[in-house]
Amino acid sequence: MNLKAGIAASLSPAEPSQPPVQRERDGQWLLIAGGVLLGTIGVFVEEAGQHPLVTVWFRCAFGALALLAWCLATGRGRELLLSGRARWVACATGVLMVFNWALFFAAIPRTSIAVATVIFHIQPIWVIVFGALFLREAVSPTQWLATLAALGGLVLTTGLLDGTAAAAAASSSGGGGGYMAGVLMCLGGSLCYAGVTLLANTQKAISPFAMALWQCLVGAVALVWAPFVLGWPQQGAAWAWLLGLGVVHTGLAYVVLFAGMARLALGRIAVLQFVYSLTAVLVDWAVYGRTLSPVQLAGVGLMAGALWTIRRPSRAVARA
Repeated sequence: MNLKAGIAASLSPAEPSQPPVQRERDGQWLLIAGGVLLGTIGVFVEEAGQHPLVTVWFRCAFGALALLAWCLATGRGRELLLSGRARWVACATGVLMVFNWALFFAAIPRTSIAVATVIFHIQPIWVIVFGALFLREAVSPTQWLATLAALGGLVLTTGLLDGTAAAAAASSSGGGGGYMAGVLMCLGGSLCYAGVTLLANTQKAISPFAMALWQCLVGAVALVWAPFVLGWPQQGAAWAWLLGLGVVHTGLAYVVLFAGMARLALGRIAVLQFVYSLTAVLVDWAVYGRTLSPVQLAGVGLMAGALWTIRRPSRAVARA
């Protein structure tokens, strides 16, 4: 079973009698809505103002409760019954997701929502490279060129070449080391997420819904100590932001994205996933007044074009 079929099979059919054009249009809007929701994560993280590990624990705990509620409402409990290798893969991806979210959340205040989000989305590059090195997957010359272009766009986006990084570092309490640490944290988080992707592809029988819920459960159990050691939120507003992070950005966003992916071809899914990054850039500007420099914007455009080229299925695959 390929990834597209696995995603489609994991969801209840959305009106089988629905015309293909309408089905695809609905899928596009669902994926756009999910991307917009995820693009506001940075605001919730910054406004909550908690230690990254505490933030991750609340996202996992509240996210697991939200996904469990949806599971009970839709009668999909059987999907959660994993055994053997599938269970170990789900647990391993859960651990990687904890590291991924912790590094990403820690990077946001050190860089910015826009920079952290864009850098984080370099993860498809690592999937290509790791797949070629360790899984001996075929990579076309075009994909290798796109990989180099994406890495070049990444360097531009960091602001290291036009003084943006230096200015941001000078204005932060952590200094240059704090900004660079944030960049490295984003890269580390993207590596962890690439690992999640590769592991998940070894067990395609696990539905995306089951994988997401298992990841949240693993994170909630692994980090249950965090608020006791690092401190509980002291203000009601912080609790509200953290609740939103779990319910909106994990429960609701994942359900919407899964429903959208079940209605679309992989090529269209890849293009619409850039809505997340674009929303994060716009939200950072609208809420905090932080903008990317022309050089950084050029880097974002270069990365977007390169990643779209990498993710776009070949014509032979598209016709299959």
